[in-house]
Amino acid sequence: MAIVDVTVIPLGTASPSVSEYVAEIQKVLNAYKDQGKIDFMLTPMSTIIEGELPVLFEVIQAIHEVPFSKGIDRVATNIRIDDRRDIQRRMADKVASVKAKLEDK
Repeated sequence: MAIVDVTVIPLGTASPSVSEYVAEIQKVLNAYKDQGKIDFMLTPMSTIIEGELPVLFEVIQAIHEVPFSKGIDRVATNIRIDDRRDIQRRMADKVASVKAKLEDK
């Protein structure tokens, strides 16, 4: 299982707000989640997605296409991948590990 941090940036929008594109991307992510392929978390600056790496690449391509489908001519997508193969870690596990260390202090 891998975790990706992805930010899709539509360029040349009429407004500095991109929340309408983010909302459409969340709909795509919900469809993948409903199929049991991924889990994800929206943050103020990006979206974190977890799943099997080949599926994540499929999802990234799908969400990269969203602004194009809304009439945008240029999109920049930033991707950061955490792919740990010695053990399986989910998003919640990583957060819980940090919280546990904070409680130990």
